[in-house]
Amino acid sequence: MTTYEDRAELDDLSATADRMRHAVESVIEGKPEVVRLSLIVLLAEGHLLLEDVPGVGKTMLAKALARSVDCSVRRIQFTPDLLPSDITGVSIYDQHRHEFEFKPGAVFAQIVIGDEINRASPKTQSALLEAMEERQVTADGRTYPLPAPFMVVATQNPVDMEGTYPLPEAQRDRFMARVSVGYPTAESELRMLQSHGGTSPLDGLRPAAHAHDVLALIAAVREIHVSDAVRRYTVDLVSATRTHPELRLGASPRATLHLLRASKAAAALAGRAYVLPDDVQRLAVPVLAHRLLPTAQAQLNRHTTEHFVLEIVQRTPVPAPSPHRQQQGR
Repeated sequence: MTTYEDRAELDDLSATADRMRHAVESVIEGKPEVVRLSLIVLLAEGHLLLEDVPGVGKTMLAKALARSVDCSVRRIQFTPDLLPSDITGVSIYDQHRHEFEFKPGAVFAQIVIGDEINRASPKTQSALLEAMEERQVTADGRTYPLPAPFMVVATQNPVDMEGTYPLPEAQRDRFMARVSVGYPTAESELRMLQSHGGTSPLDGLRPAAHAHDVLALIAAVREIHVSDAVRRYTVDLVSATRTHPELRLGASPRATLHLLRASKAAAALAGRAYVLPDDVQRLAVPVLAHRLLPTAQAQLNRHTTEHFVLEIVQRTPVPAPSPHRQQQGR
């Protein structure tokens, strides 16, 4: 497998990612780990689900991430009356040419912001399935490719809030990671009031990278080395979710692939050309927890899926470090 031998090239790529991170953090106060996870998903060619109560900055984070890159951005406000064709597009008959012409929908952008995705019906949500998995849209028997890079950043409110529909399992499984923004600390909220009290923080945000820079970063992530031991460790973690007695649905093979890709992106952001077990452990909860379904008894015991993932991480043996990688890390 190809790995990076040119340290300067890897440093340049890390510097580009740092500029993007600083740009997003200029808008999102006091949430460095949330911003880091967002960049990991972008560079790992995944999609991001932001779940939390209203008003904590989910949409602001999605917009900041989109504006940090000079690329095409479309926003979709999901509502109960939103139609699948509003997302994918529709064919309209052209009377002058006497033929149907396809009008692309809002999904034809490099970064698509889906605001409050769980306020639309499952039928409308399913319009994103093909686009998120295959980077294409099929309409009237024809297939239309989506631009690269392509990423869906969706926000959703907790399912127990009024006017929401639970995301189908197939839809959740296509999101590489789920992130909760959470309330800011008192200090962060005070800084927010001081710096953003009169204007929108997005007004001063300028792109820190171009679309071709992101494509170069994605290509770099693909070349990050993963040892056989770390691959086996990743499989062991995911397999354990399928045999856990308090989980009625474990993580899919797609989840295994997403966890590995996200770990490679995390290594690249850290300036490493190889993945460590720590990378996999750190990403296990955001990548796996939203795909799992607990048993009825587990729900009665108030055990969350995050709890089960952490439990699995703690009891799964960690592979010994490779001597070759130890030398590279010095």
